[in-house]
Amino acid sequence: LLLGLTGAELTNYIITRMRISQLSLHLADNAARIGTGSQLQAKTINEADINDLLTGAGLQAGELELFTRGRVILSSLEPDPVNTGKYRIRWQRCRGAKTGQVSSYGDEETVNIEGMGKSNRLATAPANGATMYVEVYYEYKPIFKAALAPNGNFREEASMMVRDRRDTTGGTNGVYQVSGVIASGC
Repeated sequence: LLLGLTGAELTNYIITRMRISQLSLHLADNAARIGTGSQLQAKTINEADINDLLTGAGLQAGELELFTRGRVILSSLEPDPVNTGKYRIRWQRCRGAKTGQVSSYGDEETVNIEGMGKSNRLATAPANGATMYVEVYYEYKPIFKAALAPNGNFREEASMMVRDRRDTTGGTNGVYQVSGVIASGC
């Protein structure tokens, strides 16, 4: 009975971790694609676009209760114009009840960083471009008992380079405000 329960708990843990990992990758990919504008102009993004991304992540997570049991942090990593060869977090948006979880790489407008991610695999941004970096923190909800799962809390990260030209200079730090839309601040 104990082996069966442990197997079921481990299976659920692995599937949950995989779903959170895929969710972070999809969110990074979608964030890299958002924007309004034609192929002839740099795309603009606004607070409504970002809020829609985060809402979509919550819907994709389904019964995992992502925003109740976790926190999503979306950052725009861009070249630092003051420090050659370094990068900055231009803007950052968050959603989720676990407000004690903050980005491992800095807050909005952090400058002079090597990149984001593990030291041997840093995500960087191309010149005149941006990389969307996602951090997802999640508190695992066990089926039976937390002691049967390897770890109750985990973090998944993903990044994607913005493919199209994006207006990173307009608005507030490259994000345009929309009347009546509240930013998902950290």
